[in-house]
Amino acid sequence: MSVTPLQALPLDQLRQRSSTKWRTYGDDVLPLFVAETDFAPAPAITAALSRAVALGDTGYTPPDPGIAAAYSGFARRRFGWEIDPARVRTTCDVMMGVVEILRRVTEPGDRVIVTTPVYPPFFECIPEAGAVVERVPLRDTGTAWELDLVGIEAAFAAGARAILLCNPHNPTGTVHSRETLAALADLAARFGAVVISDEIHAPLTHRDVTFTPFLDASPVAARVGYAVVSASKAFNLAGLKCALMVTAVDETSAVVRALPAEVEWRTGLFGAIAAVAAFSPESDEWLDAQLAALDANRALLAELLAANLPAARYRIPDAGFLAWVDLSELGWGDNPAVKVLRDARVALHLGPLFGEEGRGHVRINFGCSPEVLREAVERIAQISR
Repeated sequence: MSVTPLQALPLDQLRQRSSTKWRTYGDDVLPLFVAETDFAPAPAITAALSRAVALGDTGYTPPDPGIAAAYSGFARRRFGWEIDPARVRTTCDVMMGVVEILRRVTEPGDRVIVTTPVYPPFFECIPEAGAVVERVPLRDTGTAWELDLVGIEAAFAAGARAILLCNPHNPTGTVHSRETLAALADLAARFGAVVISDEIHAPLTHRDVTFTPFLDASPVAARVGYAVVSASKAFNLAGLKCALMVTAVDETSAVVRALPAEVEWRTGLFGAIAAVAAFSPESDEWLDAQLAALDANRALLAELLAANLPAARYRIPDAGFLAWVDLSELGWGDNPAVKVLRDARVALHLGPLFGEEGRGHVRINFGCSPEVLREAVERIAQISR
């Protein structure tokens, strides 16, 4: 079925926003760095928040704002995943949920695996929980990235107690297969380790790929895993502060239930209200339209780079609105985003922040209009000549 792509808002309107994307740099810079998108909110979200403001509904978040049931329905519709709403608990954001779970499943000094290049806050939230980062880089097959199960097995065998999984992966946009996730679960079970799966980008999996929630990958995965999810990336709600911690069996559910009440009190009321609206069937059409726009843009970026920056290396991502691009051959050093910002006035995310594997790379946010994406690449091409 054909879906009409969502249209990004015009730049003059976007520049009136007060978020990080639009207040970090001046109006001469095209901001394609932080993970914020340029679309108007889903109508159901706008209506729900507008009603809350009109009512003065700005107090404390209630014990059951309806988000567990809403996400359960969303997961069933979008992923074919059956969730027991009683096994869902909320908190402020995904990284806070990760830290709180890590504090309960690791001891101070325990090693936690991350699969680099990976979302930079992973390197901060693990020490915040008292653990130590252990890097096991993704395997580059030449055509895709995948988990290095041999390397992960070695790390578990050497004593790593957990793995912090990015599924779908940021920055590469990789969606791990059910078979890979099941194999990871088997390794964790063998060594008595746990898997914490950050699935914030899952709603943005593109139509030609199937997303498998880690907890649904196998019965073993359900036993060893925790998932932390949010509407914030797919629906551009990061400032409203709401995430969900999801479990699948009694043992892991007990761990999350035992978290202090304050962990749940940190959930923003507007975040909960917006998330209920986002995960409702009423927002499915909007999400599909956004995915159509992002699908077009991920292909457009490949065309633009091939035409204007043929030395750039880019693989079309399976999910999301973030592109991982290797600019090493341009000779712009380990951190090419610095030159791009200075000389082209385009802000990209700094590759080395994602780990050693990010040297020579940039991350590009293509959750914008085709016109902005085109101008950004053309500006970068100008400084390469």
